[in-house]
Amino acid sequence: MGSEFDCCSSEGVILGVDGGATSTVCVCMPLLPFSDHRHFPDPLPILARAVAGCSNYNSVGENAARETLEQVMAEALSKAGLNHSVVRAVCLGISGVNHPTDQEMFLNWIRHIFPGHVKIHVENDAVAALASGTMGKLHGCVLIAGTGCIAYGFRDDGREARAAGAGPVLGDWGSGYGIAAQGLTAIVRAHDGRGPETMLTNCVLETLHLSSPDEIIGWTYADSSWARIAALVPEVVSCAEAGDQIANDILNNAVQELGMSVKAVVQRLQLAGEDGNGSFPVVMVGGVLEANKIWDIGKEVINSILKTYPGASPIRPKVEPAIGAALFAWNSLMKEAKANGRR
Repeated sequence: MGSEFDCCSSEGVILGVDGGATSTVCVCMPLLPFSDHRHFPDPLPILARAVAGCSNYNSVGENAARETLEQVMAEALSKAGLNHSVVRAVCLGISGVNHPTDQEMFLNWIRHIFPGHVKIHVENDAVAALASGTMGKLHGCVLIAGTGCIAYGFRDDGREARAAGAGPVLGDWGSGYGIAAQGLTAIVRAHDGRGPETMLTNCVLETLHLSSPDEIIGWTYADSSWARIAALVPEVVSCAEAGDQIANDILNNAVQELGMSVKAVVQRLQLAGEDGNGSFPVVMVGGVLEANKIWDIGKEVINSILKTYPGASPIRPKVEPAIGAALFAWNSLMKEAKANGRR
């Protein structure tokens, strides 16, 4: 993965980590010799990239989350032919980091790995996702809808706000898990006679290689993984596209939930100004928001947001959230350098 920027690694590198409920990605980037994010090289120089499993400690426990983070960072540095001594800054964007105590816990885990001068940032994974659309600048709102979902917003003055992101038990119904869980519930209801028949029954049974809706109960509780349930979203979408009303209602409900989450954040931070017509970026990230043949959840969410906030500017990031995390760390280093009177 060499490039003309490899020489910069001698001056230091930055690690960006995106830790979600399904996987954790770490990228290693050279310390870019630019002071303005508008002048980033295209494509951005990536020295190495590594992938590991889930690092949300709420899902897998503290020990497993810590081991995953240490593993993925060590692997990225190893692939780049480097060691921890050349790292200048690290940004961990981790799902499940929702409180200062969470940040402190991760800092305590990671601090012993790197020299004391290394700048370490621990943020919710929404920070990495937003930064992937704004090239490291924290301003605007990001909507993540993958296995889980969250809306997170930032103002230039440092204020921030969030909506949703509390996990499936507390009602993240716009998430992949929420969509699929409602689909499974509809199948059980139809089988019981408590709800209307739905194409979801045959579609999901075929996908899971099950012979009866009764077997869905055992399949569901055999493994508590949120990602395992969320993997059934394509079945809900395909049934909606084929005209199934139940599946269509589930997707419409997801659109409503996701739109409300963004609007709640925008309103609390007044990102659109007092009149509601100001411009601000809305970064859209996650598999649920990707376009399908007919049912485009992301497009419908954008339309919902624009009806309330016409100045919203939807952004589909060109780089992945792990790179966004690295750019956030780079921006933080540049701000500190400017504050100290040097470039």
